[in-house]
Amino acid sequence: MARPVLFLPALVAPVIGFVLATVPFGAARAQNTVIQAENVRFDYAQVLRVTPVYQTLRATSVEEQCESEEKDSRLSRVVGAVKEALTREQKEQQEAACRPVTVEREFRRPIAYDVDYVYKGAKYRSRLPEDPGNRLRIRVSVTPVVQAPRTR
Repeated sequence: MARPVLFLPALVAPVIGFVLATVPFGAARAQNTVIQAENVRFDYAQVLRVTPVYQTLRATSVEEQCESEEKDSRLSRVVGAVKEALTREQKEQQEAACRPVTVEREFRRPIAYDVDYVYKGAKYRSRLPEDPGNRLRIRVSVTPVVQAPRTR
């Protein structure tokens, strides 16, 4: 009588990089296929320069602009203040001299940063969402170039 065979689905173990293949029920050994883990490490690069990239926003608003009379001397300003305290005529005249005016303003805000940095003697530039400071954490990856087999 033949022994039953149990097939397990392929599972990937991300830490050690192995795949479990078919395993016969009650077998003494399992067949393993090795998957190469990616050659990645992290290091730090020296930041040379950080240049902010700005977005320019324009806003238009309507503000009330009032014309005020220029006083020539201190004495006339003191007399005007006393007169204003005693009567409300001057305030009413100032209110009548006000008019709406359209005012346009520009705002600049940083949206990204162009970062120049050096790693192992080579200079690089990247656009980043934040200012990294004096050093930048980078991801270093090495992948071999595999050539096609030669035909004879």
